[in-house]
Amino acid sequence: MDAFVSLIYGFGVLADPMNIVYMFVGIFLGVLIGVLPGLGGANGVAILLPLTFSMSPTSAIIMLSSIYWGALFGGAITSILFNIPGEPWSVATTFDGYPLAQKGKAGQALTTAFTSSFFGAFIATIILTFLAPLIAGFALRFGPAEFFAVYMLTFCSFVGMGKEPPFKVLAAMMLGFALAAVGMDGVTGQLRMTFGTTELLRGFDFLIAVIGLFGVGEILLTMEEGLAFKGRDAKINAKVVWETWKEMPKYFWTAIRGSIVGCWMGITPGGATPASFMSYGLAKRFSKNGNKFGTGELEGIVAPETAAHAAGTSALLPMLTLGIPGSPTAAVLLGGLLIWGLQPGPLLFVEQKDFVWGLIASIYLGNLAGLIVVLTTVPLFASILRIPFSIIAPIILVVCAVGAYTVNNALLDISVMLVFGVIGYLFKKCNYPLAPMVLALVLGDAAEDAFRQAMLISQGDMTVFWSNWLVGSIVTLALVMLLWPVLSAGIDAVRGKKDTTGDLPSA
Repeated sequence: MDAFVSLIYGFGVLADPMNIVYMFVGIFLGVLIGVLPGLGGANGVAILLPLTFSMSPTSAIIMLSSIYWGALFGGAITSILFNIPGEPWSVATTFDGYPLAQKGKAGQALTTAFTSSFFGAFIATIILTFLAPLIAGFALRFGPAEFFAVYMLTFCSFVGMGKEPPFKVLAAMMLGFALAAVGMDGVTGQLRMTFGTTELLRGFDFLIAVIGLFGVGEILLTMEEGLAFKGRDAKINAKVVWETWKEMPKYFWTAIRGSIVGCWMGITPGGATPASFMSYGLAKRFSKNGNKFGTGELEGIVAPETAAHAAGTSALLPMLTLGIPGSPTAAVLLGGLLIWGLQPGPLLFVEQKDFVWGLIASIYLGNLAGLIVVLTTVPLFASILRIPFSIIAPIILVVCAVGAYTVNNALLDISVMLVFGVIGYLFKKCNYPLAPMVLALVLGDAAEDAFRQAMLISQGDMTVFWSNWLVGSIVTLALVMLLWPVLSAGIDAVRGKKDTTGDLPSA
């Protein structure tokens, strides 16, 4: 009941006409970002974050989160019409979306994708509405040891539960920790790794790093590949939408399953991309038409789109309640909160009620507004892709440079952005994941401070991390996740040996 009252209060905050304007502007920019390969939700938020410093935190987060929702919607447009994933999580949508467009049913495929995205986000927002206050209340019991345990759980889950090789994840994360340590020590006030220069006193700004890693790095890679846009035209009218909506109830349980998978992968640091692939695989396995997946099945669009949008939305749950981002975009938003002087965590729900519930209310309206925007503007956004990429790429680079410069009004930051862009390019070429590095860069200082505070309180006794059932269970779970690749390999080996023994002929 309290959640309902708080949500109504949030809609009252959202009733400010300027907040509505910011929401629609954010959605439109987000769809544009999602449509253009080379940009992405995390980079779009990072580039535009400096432009929101003059806004109130509530208006700024509404606009930035709306960019995220728009990017989630926009990624499906290029996947279906051009077979070019505008976002990483849209790759699975190409499997059935593009073949359906080739059959002349692009409008039906797009309507299915947009409606599924809205459904997944709606389910995730309901979960966010009712679980966030409960988790926040529970997290009030956290001290330095408990917070470090949660940070440790996040880092370990990236290593053990991700699809990338654990060594590459660890290497990326260690580089992120090293970069986060540059500058002034928050506990002792000593300088670390500044090499005698004053330029590094403030360390590496995560925002400049993100713009370089995601924006410049992706542009360099795309330019090298010589991307060219070729695709189908699309028109969506009321008849196509209505006919598609009449058919979609057949895939209700597929949408529910995709939403559950997405929410789980969003709350844990899995993210929208693995959620979309996992949901597509489950749908293919359980569908009676699974053998037709890849030829233009609507169910093959419903599954990844519901999961991706649910994951993108539910990633805000751990960020708001514990200060732990569930996705790279959530990590960028987390940095924005810190810049605005807001400390994510349980006290945020008490001290900044306007901010939290205004944001949650904007998610409901933002996704509905996003659905309306994409259904009415598909031809416009599709036509943008007929502009040569040689023209689009320099424009994106200029926007990235402006975004980096406005953080501290320093020309040096543009050079730092370009260096991070080269790092991002090399990471992508060598198939190293960027998300663990961004996570370590954003949370490295906070994790270090929590660990050192816990050590000071316990006078150096490491058993403080097993001093009660709460911190002990989190640390144990973190270690299990860290060692999960080894444990799962051992379990598979034991099972294989049993199967081999069972197949031996009896004497």
